[in-house]
Amino acid sequence: MGQGRQPTVDVHAHFLPGHLPGWPGETAGPRWPRLRTGDTEGQILIGDSLFRRVRPSLWDVTERLRELDEAGIDHQVISPVPVTLVYDAEPEPAARYARALNEALAQTAGTSGGRLTAWGTVPLQDPAAAVRELEHLSGTLGLTGVEIGTTVNGLELDDEALTPFFAAAEATDTIVFVHPMDGGGGAIRRRGQPYDFGLGMLTDTAMAAGALIFGGVMQRFPRLRVMLSHGGGTLPWAWPRLARGARLGDVDHTIDLAATIRRFWVDSLTFDPGHLRLIIDRFGADRVMTGTDHPFITRQIHTATEEIETARRDGTITDDESGALRSANAVALLAGRSGDPSTADSTVDSTVEKKRDDAR
Repeated sequence: MGQGRQPTVDVHAHFLPGHLPGWPGETAGPRWPRLRTGDTEGQILIGDSLFRRVRPSLWDVTERLRELDEAGIDHQVISPVPVTLVYDAEPEPAARYARALNEALAQTAGTSGGRLTAWGTVPLQDPAAAVRELEHLSGTLGLTGVEIGTTVNGLELDDEALTPFFAAAEATDTIVFVHPMDGGGGAIRRRGQPYDFGLGMLTDTAMAAGALIFGGVMQRFPRLRVMLSHGGGTLPWAWPRLARGARLGDVDHTIDLAATIRRFWVDSLTFDPGHLRLIIDRFGADRVMTGTDHPFITRQIHTATEEIETARRDGTITDDESGALRSANAVALLAGRSGDPSTADSTVDSTVEKKRDDAR
């Protein structure tokens, strides 16, 4: 790290351990994701079908850290690959799969020299099992967050069946990271590319956020911490119309909409420096953080910080907002709900300080 360079924390990245102890495997049927690794490329398989070709940094910690160094990323939050949120599986093997994945992710973070923070997963198709796993990952494993999908087998996130999960997330102060599933498929009337990636994933995220807001989840759990992927999807653009539409429907009119939307944290993954101004204005200057989707989007681990610098240079965002976006907001989120960077997570702080010392 060059002396004087501003530290960067990436809150949106994915990791898939090469070996999952206790994985249900083929005895549970063809649904289960698995990773086939190679020297220069790997494959995510669903049963025997190819789902995606991937780079070694998806599963190799050494290669992951090399890429972080190359891109100037000081600390990174790793979360499950969305395809591993197997909500359509039977509850019992899904719970075992989540346990194995969480323990492997915790082990991965533990071998990273403090460079990685891991978030886990829970089997939301069985809310009681999800609560048990949430308590295990947050208590026993010490994971600070959990990734969830935008829907659970057709249930929206404000469905009463999921209330015990959100209650447990608030009680354990676990960050809830909402990420679209199925690559955005089914969220809009057209399928395939560019529609799924370009519109489906963003619409899916906004619909999930809408359920949390207008369905009263954020109101019922005032200490719940929720992070939305991909800049909040279409939510920041659609918000004025959604807020107006809420007056026309049967939404609880006691909900303070302006305050509620500013309770979300979001990443910066919009692919456009100009968009940073709107998401900062919509969610708050203390709520937007660097996100890369590493290692799935080619060079985005480099481009994300370049976009922030471009926005700072051209006056779209201020110097203070740039610093908050690159590291301070993420450090505050990982520290706890106070939002005070002075109480920052010691692992993140020590990582940044160590790299400063190395640079000297």
